[in-house]
Amino acid sequence: MSKPQKNAISPSRDEDYPEWYQAVIKASDMAERAPVRGCMVIKPWGYALWENIVARMDRLFKATGVKNAYFPLFIPVSFLEKEAEHVDGFAKECAVVTHHRLEQGPGGGLVPGGPLTEPLVVRPTSETIIGDSFSKWVSSYRDLPLLINQWANVVRWEMRTRIFLRTSEFLWQEGHTAHATDTEAIERTRMMLKVYTRMVQDDLAMPVIEGSKTAAERFPGAVDTLCIEAMMQDRKALQAGTSHFLGQNFARASNIRFQTEKETEDFAWTTSWGTSTRMIGGLIMTHGDDDGVIMPPRVAPAHVVLLPIFRTPDDRQNVMDYVNRLAATLRELVYAGRDLVVEVDERDIGGARGWDWIKKGIPVRVEIGPRDMAEDSVFVGRRDQSHRDKTAMKREAFVAQLPAILDDIQGRLFERACRFREEHTRRVDDRNDFYNWFTPKNLEKPEIHGGFAMSHWCGEDACEAKIKADLNVTIRCIPLTAKKEPGACICCGKPSQERVVFAKAY
Repeated sequence: MSKPQKNAISPSRDEDYPEWYQAVIKASDMAERAPVRGCMVIKPWGYALWENIVARMDRLFKATGVKNAYFPLFIPVSFLEKEAEHVDGFAKECAVVTHHRLEQGPGGGLVPGGPLTEPLVVRPTSETIIGDSFSKWVSSYRDLPLLINQWANVVRWEMRTRIFLRTSEFLWQEGHTAHATDTEAIERTRMMLKVYTRMVQDDLAMPVIEGSKTAAERFPGAVDTLCIEAMMQDRKALQAGTSHFLGQNFARASNIRFQTEKETEDFAWTTSWGTSTRMIGGLIMTHGDDDGVIMPPRVAPAHVVLLPIFRTPDDRQNVMDYVNRLAATLRELVYAGRDLVVEVDERDIGGARGWDWIKKGIPVRVEIGPRDMAEDSVFVGRRDQSHRDKTAMKREAFVAQLPAILDDIQGRLFERACRFREEHTRRVDDRNDFYNWFTPKNLEKPEIHGGFAMSHWCGEDACEAKIKADLNVTIRCIPLTAKKEPGACICCGKPSQERVVFAKAY
């Protein structure tokens, strides 16, 4: 009788998915809770992943003509008040600065002093303050298009937080553009969504559905919001990026005017688009298993770890010389546009050393001992396979094949995620089936259930709101590839012309 499979993470995904997620982040040493409520400390392994995501996205942005800039963290309240729908959408999440210094209080402690003439909001998003700059930079059609991005942190005062997925402060990028025509702005909105799709699918190996948000789910103040939605392993949706066509709403509020080619005056047409460290949470929940994170090689903080094995103290020098020579050779390789990153771990902590790297999700582990060295070979384990599956390879063959091995891991992760999404996506036309599928059997501690329901919707806000109230299920998007087909609304039974994506979501 075979021994039961040993796993590094407890509880497992099936036992308690939310707790599994928190345990994986802790075990992989990616991040931890900060002393400030709702905030996180991103540790080196997690931040290196973010740096790789930033580098790849930044390159894609700049290839479309976008340039980086930086704008203030503090936004005057009066700026937000200019766009009523926008301020209403963010008002409850705003952190507000009301004083400009601290003073000694009666009891010896520090208290706020020096009230500000106008309160300042800590940046929840930058449409209004960037709009103020755009209004100064744009005067003629010759100044357009204006294509700007900033990498920054934002603050949205969340009540219920979860590391990477929803924190009071998080890292992101926000792009803002201004155009002479609505056609150009709409084209840019779609272009940037495609950039996100390319990044998330090609580099994070997360399959997504491109779609348009309903009016209820749209960005406050936008005319249209496009999004990419991914399925996590608990079958919930994660919004991995959004791109907004803002029409002339923010241009009117910020007075972004320009002289047209016909020498008339008009307001600019603007867009905004953003994604954040939430993608790291998506990566964990898309690929992670009961042993920890699995890093897609294209964005992994490191590609391979070399694990020297010493049988006796006399082995150390010879083995380390061999290992260091191999590390130097591997570091000369280039994979997916960046130098191959190699870790060498010579800690003497027994089997815990290998498990540490499994939990971190490094794509390839290589064990090298005196016997391997004598045969000029290495012992290779892949993170997309069981920790028990290891293969002996000649050193020269391993060096030559490593880029292809990494590509194979990347491809397999994407294929596996695609299969999972397909298995848990259904066309649902019966209202009872819809409600049953999204209702857990254990209401006190819900099991993993549901998925993506491709169902008809009549377009009425009331039906969308009822399903959300009854099941906590939302319309994630109206797929951009949706085909017109007659049907009946899953809620009220009225005629419908297309299916939308319903799901529970983060």
